[in-house]
Amino acid sequence: MGSDDESDSGSIDVIIDYEDSQPATPPMEQPNVVGAAAAQAPIISSYNDKIRPLLDVIDRLRLLMVMKEGIQLPTIVVVGDQSSGKSSVLESLAGVNLPRSQGICTRVPLIIKLQNHARPRPELYLEYNGKMVPVEEPQIATAINIATDEIAGPGKSISDIPLTLVVRKDGVPDLTMVDLPGITRVPVHGQPDNIYEQIRDIIMQYITPKESIILNVLSATVDFSTCESIRMSQQVDKNGERTLAVVTKVDRAPEGLVDKVTADDVNIGLGYVCVRNRIGDESYEEARKEEARLFETNAHLSCIDKSIVGVHVLAQKLVRIQANEIAKCLPEIVKNISAKLEANVSELEKMPKALTSDADATQAMMRIIQAAKESLKKLLWRGEFDEYPEDNTKHGTARFVEMLNRFSDELHNCEESNLSKDFLTEEIKGLEDAKGIELPNFPPFEAFLRILRKKVERISYLPIKFTEKYWDYIDDVVMSVLTRHWEMYYHVKVFAKGAAHNLVQKLREQSINRVKEIVEMEKLTGYTCNPDYMMEWNKLMKEQDHFINQISGTNMGPLPCCVNLQGFGEIQVEHLRQHSNVSILQQAFALKMRMVAYWKIFKVRLVDSMALHLQYHVHNLVHNDTDEIMKELMGPDGHGIKMMLVESPAIVAKREKLKNSIKVLKESKDSAAKVMDRIVVYDAYLV
Repeated sequence: MGSDDESDSGSIDVIIDYEDSQPATPPMEQPNVVGAAAAQAPIISSYNDKIRPLLDVIDRLRLLMVMKEGIQLPTIVVVGDQSSGKSSVLESLAGVNLPRSQGICTRVPLIIKLQNHARPRPELYLEYNGKMVPVEEPQIATAINIATDEIAGPGKSISDIPLTLVVRKDGVPDLTMVDLPGITRVPVHGQPDNIYEQIRDIIMQYITPKESIILNVLSATVDFSTCESIRMSQQVDKNGERTLAVVTKVDRAPEGLVDKVTADDVNIGLGYVCVRNRIGDESYEEARKEEARLFETNAHLSCIDKSIVGVHVLAQKLVRIQANEIAKCLPEIVKNISAKLEANVSELEKMPKALTSDADATQAMMRIIQAAKESLKKLLWRGEFDEYPEDNTKHGTARFVEMLNRFSDELHNCEESNLSKDFLTEEIKGLEDAKGIELPNFPPFEAFLRILRKKVERISYLPIKFTEKYWDYIDDVVMSVLTRHWEMYYHVKVFAKGAAHNLVQKLREQSINRVKEIVEMEKLTGYTCNPDYMMEWNKLMKEQDHFINQISGTNMGPLPCCVNLQGFGEIQVEHLRQHSNVSILQQAFALKMRMVAYWKIFKVRLVDSMALHLQYHVHNLVHNDTDEIMKELMGPDGHGIKMMLVESPAIVAKREKLKNSIKVLKESKDSAAKVMDRIVVYDAYLV
């Protein structure tokens, strides 16, 4: 509990409020006086047979911990700043003494279940850590402290693990509330430095669900707009549609209180209730009578409408609000439980059955390999992406095209494809190196071949780099597919991924060696039967005379530093004027044009060869080579089969978790279904 070291710090006797002997009062009516007659509150007895089953089923669902399944339940959540009087309000409703001390008393969420039972002897017990501990009424505070220390540890630390207090006694309102730690910003000795953040997180966890009813406890002595509890509740309930405020310490600051609760500057949609709690050693009955006298005789408090004063009014409001919320939410709760149950049953059915024989394991292994093989065919060969509709990184055929296009661009934009740089320099050197005793009008093929080999050698890293990236991608896709298909068999999954990786690496090595062969073949000789070669060379050679004239200066004009050559653009030519032999320039030009025409065909041929080569390997991988994974998994000693029979702890735990979840959800659904017809009766009762 939050600290309640205040004059207004006690409980009012609720037992006398709910005498079964009193005539029933319609729940929508409020008492007009706060005297002895007003102390009678037959709302409990008249509501009991209508809403008790609804409350019981919600408490049953909470006991089944259905909230851990993501199902939110209607819950009254009690919040307030430290020393706001929160403990006193709860004592007033429960009629029992709760822990009190300086600082934070409520260090764990305290679920308080109040159940009105006409028994001569109250029944009280605590539920925590899987235990149910009966408690005598005078020892409640001590028992709660002991349980809190067991949950949160001794000292002043807090925990989000709940503790439940069940109070079954005559006269208490039928309510279930969750009391949360009082909000404090400044840690005291023994508290962690981030105590505010810890408390805030717990409070937000409970008040955020739209099913939660926020009971905000405010002290009359403070400006409501400055209360941290108001700030938090407004974050999740901006218009206050599910927030009810109870104002304590009214005897300390009665002046102007009527204006504060009627002006409602902080959006309390469910309204205010002003109460006066027990002071000192007052008995419950004395405190209740003093509350009635205070609101009747105080000059400021008597002006407040009697429909919003007194603990009995607070009890009536909470019971009615809670019942309405349960009736409103229960159909949706049942729907959500059914949906979650159906999803869990479906997920459990999709999980592999535990294998008990070698035959079952072999069959399961073959089935998984075939399924993985089919997935790889879709992704890497057929271009079908239904298994990974949103993950385009697995759309293999499309990614192959992208990689091939990038390779083609790199090849066409590399340094060796720069046609104008150091124009004819390499050709002239090649011709000079190829000089021999031969007829002068025969172009030396060796010069062409030397230049070709150098150019091919300089770009040889590109197809190898492309091949490596290609197989890296294939490896990633294969690993991802196998991981998905073998997810349920952890021990075999690691082995299967290893076998698949070995296969891909073997194919990768073969592929790279084949690409190196392709490069070596291109270096061996220059050849093409493509007619585009001669057409391109003849077209380029038409520029020869114009080019030679611009260099040698035979046109009698000024010597240009650049020559515009069709297909090349502006060419720097000053470095060529040192060659006075026009014949060598003519031969170099012809050699250059042969290389340009041939290089164009070479680049296209290389890209085509790479595409066909890699497609061939991918086809073999997805149609034939994946069978090697199966062979390696089976092994000569059936090692893979034996591993199939051993399930991973994670899968065993998941199956058990699903089974337990299904059991809880079935019980929850059955419990809720039994009272669904009462919602109609309850709605009719309110009309």
